[in-house]
Amino acid sequence: MVVGPSLTLQDLIEEIRGAKTQAQEREVIQKECAHIRASFRDGDPLQRHRQLAKLLYVHMLGYPAHFGQMECLKLIASPRFTDKRVGYLGAMLLLDERHDAHLLITNSIKNDLSQGIQPVQGLALCTLCTMGSVEMCRDLATEVEKLFLQPSPYVRKKAILTAVHMIRKVPELSNIFLPPCAKLLHERHHGVLLGTITLIMELCERSPEALRHFRKVVPQLVQILRTLVTTGYSTEHSISGVSDPFLQVQILRLLRILGRNHEESSETMNDLLAQVATNTDTSRNAGNAVLFETVLTIMDIRSAAGLRVLAVNILGRFLLNSDKNIRYVALTSLLRLVQSDHSAVQRHRPVVVECLQETDASLSRRALELSLALVNSSNVRAMMQELQAFLESCPPDLRADCASGILLAAERFAPTKRWHIDTILHVLTKAGTHVRDDAVANLTQLIGGAQELHAYSVRRLYSALAEDISQQPLVQVAAWCIGEYGDLLVEGNCEDTEPLQVEEEDILALLETVLQSHMSLPATRGYALTALMKLSTRLQGDNKAAILEKMPLVERGGAQVEEEAKERQTAAQLLEEAAPAPPEPQASKLLDLLDLLDGTPGNTQHPPLLDPSPEGALVNLLDLPCVPLPPAPIPNLKVFEREGVQLNMSFIRPPETPSLLLITVTTTNSSGGDVTHFICQAAVPKSLQLQLQAPSGNTVPAQGGLPITQLFKILNPNKAPLRLKLRLTYNHLGHSVQEIFEVNNLPVETWQ
Repeated sequence: MVVGPSLTLQDLIEEIRGAKTQAQEREVIQKECAHIRASFRDGDPLQRHRQLAKLLYVHMLGYPAHFGQMECLKLIASPRFTDKRVGYLGAMLLLDERHDAHLLITNSIKNDLSQGIQPVQGLALCTLCTMGSVEMCRDLATEVEKLFLQPSPYVRKKAILTAVHMIRKVPELSNIFLPPCAKLLHERHHGVLLGTITLIMELCERSPEALRHFRKVVPQLVQILRTLVTTGYSTEHSISGVSDPFLQVQILRLLRILGRNHEESSETMNDLLAQVATNTDTSRNAGNAVLFETVLTIMDIRSAAGLRVLAVNILGRFLLNSDKNIRYVALTSLLRLVQSDHSAVQRHRPVVVECLQETDASLSRRALELSLALVNSSNVRAMMQELQAFLESCPPDLRADCASGILLAAERFAPTKRWHIDTILHVLTKAGTHVRDDAVANLTQLIGGAQELHAYSVRRLYSALAEDISQQPLVQVAAWCIGEYGDLLVEGNCEDTEPLQVEEEDILALLETVLQSHMSLPATRGYALTALMKLSTRLQGDNKAAILEKMPLVERGGAQVEEEAKERQTAAQLLEEAAPAPPEPQASKLLDLLDLLDGTPGNTQHPPLLDPSPEGALVNLLDLPCVPLPPAPIPNLKVFEREGVQLNMSFIRPPETPSLLLITVTTTNSSGGDVTHFICQAAVPKSLQLQLQAPSGNTVPAQGGLPITQLFKILNPNKAPLRLKLRLTYNHLGHSVQEIFEVNNLPVETWQ
């Protein structure tokens, strides 16, 4: 039963705002909703629009208001304007395509559009533009097209914007709205002209025929924009001294569409773009907006070389602006240009490097991406110094990208390989914990493939390891290098470093420290154990007994012994049982077989073929044929490609864990637009165990910018067939993309 009188809208707002608790607010709203329901049941036509207005306010606060949907239809059908106004507003708020009731207002909208009353026509057009479904658009397209010829600019503008909505809903309606657009370009009313250009953009983006048709009006668009640029100050249209910047920006966007990949249209607009770029006032934000759209248009069309240099210089001036948003826009645009106009962007390198020190994380990330893209063979030394200095002070979330970028740039443009080793060492020392998972494998492969670097690398890495064993990637690379080239370290035959006296006992003591350290990861201990086994035959002194004594050190941490360390210890026991010590040829073969236990991709030693000769007798006595041979390289696989966005998978199956598969997913972007908010999710059958590591980022810059990498770890103890399903979500070229697909033709279908 309803108690108390009904409130007016103003009184309802005051009571809700005066509620001290959420419970009091709910009580007020429940009471008033009961009054509203009772009023709807009574059917009082004079009170219906007032009650619906209160219900709409309640709806905007987040409370249920669905019981007012049918009242909206009654008010729309009413002949009174006050009723129609509230009814159409209620329809826009309470109805959408999911409710079948929205189709019931189609006839009312059609009648209101044909009445000729401008306010009513405006209400009907706004409602149709907001919630018009596919069926409504098809039914009312002809009625909207007739309003293009109305004498009132108010109605024409709303009809044009409604046509934009209709084309987005039903692209095949383009043929209805195409003919009147050319006439509408002669309009002098800025609102109508702005809506017309927006409609033409929609038509061109959805129809190649419309694109060819409107390329004929490029001279007319050029003249309209030139008039805007040269017109003096107008109170009605100027904003901060710029003549209608909204219309200028929209015309520039349309010119960008019409001039893309079209020589004649681009040539027609070149002079105008140069005029806009040189005459626009940049002291206010409105001028900067027009100037930025001019730069984007110059970049997208087939513009003259001098005009492109002018565009890059404008972006360079944006980098000096005090507004952070303008600097971010400039960095993003320069990143798009760096592939096509590298030399022009290179002139602004000092300012770009200064932007690395920005406190805003998004600015410094963009500056880092652009700085890495500007590295070439002539400036690599200077840029590496700047980037290494930034690496030491950059935020933690940027260190992984910065470290990986430095390593890639140094490898690509290194003037000397020794300089490359120094750069790698600096990165591993300063940000070793932030490098990506594949860094260790890549670095060991680089060192192992260059014989002239062996002596230099082992001495530099030994010195770095002696100073700091906390950076795990550094420790792993150093342990691998010491195990491979420890004999060169003892000999000391390297002219490129300072004299360093290292004894065999020093090397063993350092590796023992690594094994005992609580900071050492299981993989790190595995590298150290493998290094000890290799040194047992590569060092000249009689230190085999000392090496074997250090093997059980890994068990001192407790009962849980890492699987990787267990495998090394098994190999160590085989080595211990091989007494007496074999002659040199047999020792070399034993060492090579022990190398099979090391899963480092950089290991360049290959096991010799077993032969039945007497020299191979010791190998057979040790019963080592059971040691698994290294798996054959697994070829990479491209699993996805769309509009320049590409996903590639590389596979590694560690020999020490046959049931484990490591999949590195690399996402690249060769298109002209950034890929943002990128998420890659994966699923496998229940018989498999999947672990996804965090990706290196969620943005792939345009034109081959820094890719995103992500590691999948799949454990398959039952050797079941591999099935992998991926779901990708990202934003690209103004669209939200979601793809779900199963990866077929995997090169690793079963576990051996």
